[in-house]
Amino acid sequence: MRKLHRQLLEEGFEFPQDIKIGSVEDMPERIIQFGEGNFLRAFVDWMVDEMNRQGLFMGKVVVVQPIPQGLWQELNQQDGLYTLLLRGINKGQVVEQRQIITSISRAINPYEEWQAFLECAAQPDLRFMVSNTTEAGIEYLKEDKPTDKCPTSFPAKVTAFLYERFKAFDGCPQKGMIILPCELIDRNGDTLKKIVLKLIDEWKLEDEFKHWVIDHNHFLNTLVDRIVTGYPVDEIQKITKELGYEDRLVDTGEIFHLWAIEGDKKLEQELPLHKAGLNVIWTDDLTPYRTRKVRILNGAHTMTALMAYLYGLDTVRQCIEDEVVLSYMKKGIYEEIIPVLELPEKEKMEFAQAVLERFANPFIEHRLLSISLNSVSKWKVRVLPSLMEYAERKKELPPVLTFSLASLLFFYRGSQLKDGVLIGQRKEETYSIQDDEGVLEFFQKLWSNYDKKGDLDSLCTQALGQKEFWDMDLNQVPGLLQRVKEYLEEILTKGMPAAVERLI
Repeated sequence: MRKLHRQLLEEGFEFPQDIKIGSVEDMPERIIQFGEGNFLRAFVDWMVDEMNRQGLFMGKVVVVQPIPQGLWQELNQQDGLYTLLLRGINKGQVVEQRQIITSISRAINPYEEWQAFLECAAQPDLRFMVSNTTEAGIEYLKEDKPTDKCPTSFPAKVTAFLYERFKAFDGCPQKGMIILPCELIDRNGDTLKKIVLKLIDEWKLEDEFKHWVIDHNHFLNTLVDRIVTGYPVDEIQKITKELGYEDRLVDTGEIFHLWAIEGDKKLEQELPLHKAGLNVIWTDDLTPYRTRKVRILNGAHTMTALMAYLYGLDTVRQCIEDEVVLSYMKKGIYEEIIPVLELPEKEKMEFAQAVLERFANPFIEHRLLSISLNSVSKWKVRVLPSLMEYAERKKELPPVLTFSLASLLFFYRGSQLKDGVLIGQRKEETYSIQDDEGVLEFFQKLWSNYDKKGDLDSLCTQALGQKEFWDMDLNQVPGLLQRVKEYLEEILTKGMPAAVERLI
């Protein structure tokens, strides 16, 4: 079977009719990208491909592998080409899109090709830098200024690249970069900039360079949203047969996508993603979009996952297919979370509808136990703010969000700590409760005391009073202790299914 590479496109190979093929024109490298993994290839590189196909951008992406191991060789062997499958539900209809992405020019491993990496800095057409350095991350690491080999951390690579560019163009203001980190941390652009400036000071680089970085480079905060499921191991034989060619870099993801970028709208004209019909928002304040995602999408996950698992389900899609659990989820989203979000009503409702469609995606198996990881800190960030704002405004407690806290306490019921996890029990089967060691030790001791004394009031008082969990004493929230205790007692005596059905 033929393998995917540029020659295959040029030879007139007969591809399946439904496959879109990106532009094969020669274009300058305009974007340097740190990260060659599944997410960026199904998100940023796909977006660049869309712009190029419509003649809006006409630029390529040069990919830099951020850690020593990765896919740079496979990418180069396929001339930067790969097949992307986007699958999901859009406005109630199952949608499948297949396309060959042609936006990547080449890949560089700076650990083996340090000079080739530095030479990119002298390319006049380069204007944008994107990243998703999951292993290396946007974190400070004290290390010496690099001379002839690649530094370890991502911020050090960025600093070295910008310094090389500053020297190559004699500090020309027009040769600064627009930097768009996609790492899922708050204020990602601000954080990266802070570390770069710290390294400039530590490496004792010129003040002129520091001022050039500050004045002529744009470190933008961004928020990305798309579920990318990557290489389809279980389906690859079937997919390869349908495609008619071999592709070792097949990538898969959902239809939904959102890129919110906090920055000067003048920059939007240089990267015309909106003109290509992409769901990209330029804003002067990223906070509402981050809040919307955390409260609605992540909040729905966290308020539902533990309850639904103990109810007897295993995946998010099963939650959508179960009438009772879906009613619970909708009640929490539409009656308790959305009413206290300070965003336009239409925007909130459309996002919530998109979230439920994404949860129903038949091509994604999102396991509830995976979502349960570190649920204490997740509940504090994703659910507690909605609960507190609802209680403040309505002068009463939101039933579903409050029930989700009782479900969390019940989910963390385990008597044995083994290999860093607490072992819980769902009917005849056991499950792993994964969280920080201190959290697991607390719940093990808490439930052990309950098993001895049967004092539910003491259990709930202690759990709600853990300020290091919630950043406050939840016993001070009027009525919360009593309501959580009532819900937990009902779960213990009647079982989760009966307790949820009564709630909704």
